[in-house]
Amino acid sequence: MSDFSATTCVRAAVGTDQSYGAVIPPLHLSTNFTFKGLGDRRKYDYTRSGNPTRDILGETLAELEEGHGAIVTSSGMAALTALVHLVDADQLILAPHDCYGGTFRLLTALHKQGRARVLFLDQGDHRAFENAFTSGSEKVGLVLVETPSNPLLRVVDIAAISAICRRHGALLAVDNTFLSPALQRPLTLGADLVVHSTTKYLNGHSDVVGGAVIAKTAELSERLTWWANCLGITGAPFDSFLTLRGVRTLSARIRLHEENAAAVAQLLSDHPAVAKVYYPGLASHPGHALARSQQQGFGGIISFELNAGIAGVHAFLEGLTCFSLAESLGGVESLVAHPASMTHASMAAEAQARAGITPQLLRLSIGIEATKDLICDVRLGLDRVHALRSQPRSDIDSVSRAATY
Repeated sequence: MSDFSATTCVRAAVGTDQSYGAVIPPLHLSTNFTFKGLGDRRKYDYTRSGNPTRDILGETLAELEEGHGAIVTSSGMAALTALVHLVDADQLILAPHDCYGGTFRLLTALHKQGRARVLFLDQGDHRAFENAFTSGSEKVGLVLVETPSNPLLRVVDIAAISAICRRHGALLAVDNTFLSPALQRPLTLGADLVVHSTTKYLNGHSDVVGGAVIAKTAELSERLTWWANCLGITGAPFDSFLTLRGVRTLSARIRLHEENAAAVAQLLSDHPAVAKVYYPGLASHPGHALARSQQQGFGGIISFELNAGIAGVHAFLEGLTCFSLAESLGGVESLVAHPASMTHASMAAEAQARAGITPQLLRLSIGIEATKDLICDVRLGLDRVHALRSQPRSDIDSVSRAATY
């Protein structure tokens, strides 16, 4: 695997303006483009089908992921929508049982309508995964992988899954949102497609909603481009312009995210108020060795379980000053989310339980604030939880009954 190119991030399309010599490529907001004459179409005719600003972003993402081409979509969910259109309705999609709640909602709805056949399973269970290809009558057309997964940061072996997919003629798509190409490049490990919510680390400033799918081959790239245009889910030029601006600082930002996350993860693992920490950067994480082998870093997302129930969740959240209670992740600012009631609320309680999402689970998106400020904020929150645990059981139970989501 080649080294990630911070230079590509910074220099993407710099100095390519042929009209005025602008250093940064101009923003093309036009809905449509003139024809040279009857039957004489220029490169662009209508922005849904193609736009210079959006294409620059797509070309940059394809280069960063070492792919052939990319589509840029209006959201991460739009990217997934384009992806599932690559397989026939009678083909099976294998998805992770602990995937992002929005992904679970989309695939479940398509399955119920008969528009797709979906099986959710633990992709770390190699026997169950292999059996899914041979135990039923349906042909597996697509395997969707999240690694690390959202929100429990489970790590699966991309190269091993890729080998199985190749044997059975299935496409492998990897959601790389949590790491970005700065820390993981699935196409170099055997994946056919990479999916991103560009809203997250690629943009990095919590001011754009977008998505992308990067294809390994020209044939897949052409099919994705056709579907994106057909479905009308391509991204807006201004959003593409802002996302490209974010990409220019990706390499610098990701280092700070990761440095801060390592410090916070160590604090969490040492504190008595925490029952369990999910962060592949910790040697205690079951996927640590695998993460080291296929990633170039461990990222800025940490999930953890408190040992005081819902009352403990409230105690931790109330009083935080450096973490905003909000969904999404990957921005420069630190966020905290309660997956059971926020990002994964669309999953039924039974599905949450199978995935391991408990009421006392919290997910942190570590920003680039001063490390000492983040550590202080988290420590004070954990101390509040620990103080709560010292109260009589009857007092904790009364708080838990009042603190419901």
